[in-house]
Amino acid sequence: MISSMTGYGRAALVLNGRSITVEIRSVNSRYFEYSSRMPKSCNFLDDKLKQQLNASIARGKVELNLTIQALQAQDVIVEVNEPLAKSYLQAMKNLSKTLSMAGNVALQDVARFPEVLSVRQGAVDEEQLWQDVSFVCKQALEQFCQMRHTEGSRLQQDILSRLETLENTLHAIEEKSAGRVQAYTQKLYQRLQELLKDVSIEESRVLTEAAIFADKTAIDEETVRLQSHIGQYREILQLSEPVGRKLDFLTQELNRETNTIGSKAQDLEITRMVVDMKAEIEKIREQVQNIE
Repeated sequence: MISSMTGYGRAALVLNGRSITVEIRSVNSRYFEYSSRMPKSCNFLDDKLKQQLNASIARGKVELNLTIQALQAQDVIVEVNEPLAKSYLQAMKNLSKTLSMAGNVALQDVARFPEVLSVRQGAVDEEQLWQDVSFVCKQALEQFCQMRHTEGSRLQQDILSRLETLENTLHAIEEKSAGRVQAYTQKLYQRLQELLKDVSIEESRVLTEAAIFADKTAIDEETVRLQSHIGQYREILQLSEPVGRKLDFLTQELNRETNTIGSKAQDLEITRMVVDMKAEIEKIREQVQNIE
């Protein structure tokens, strides 16, 4: 089943005293592009998370958001800079004496001074943290991929429907083209008769002109290739691997063969059908841009 390049997945669990939340979202991109937002203390996980996502995602601009909230006190350590606190207190007393102003300095006042209190991360078992984050990421990734598969299925059905329309129009063009040379020959005879009136018409010359016309306007090769491309399209849509780039190439081929038919046909009705086909191919191209 094909996958869309747009998707979203989220998972949140409490593991080993930490509340861990992972969000994954993606939009269209020609390649796999990864970006992340996470606490600085978890930067060592970034490359591992990128690899974990890349193993399941071939294309798309992917953004991962990791949040971790410690639920256990040992994960956070508050330190007091006692010498600095004493210096602040002494400075306040000296200032009071210098300005001859009475004042009491409360504990909370000293604690507010810069760098008196500092918070640092406690010792972390990095391997355990990675296992926990990876587990939550896996669940978010499963939800994310499911959403992409669901959207991919919708794209697949839409493209298959448009391929059927293309095929039906192509058959109509082939039927219309089948009698084109005969119609041209008859029209040429009639025109010559009008111009030459009683003068005899050289049949071999008319047949030669008809043959030249047939050669210049023949679209058999293009219709056969176009039919082959449509068949390949259907086969590729059934693959379980990323197929966006293959479909993008085939879409260009569909458009190229259709353009050639339009330029060679020299028939107003066929030209109109070619315009309809080009409109369908453009809609297919827009859908393919969303496929991984």
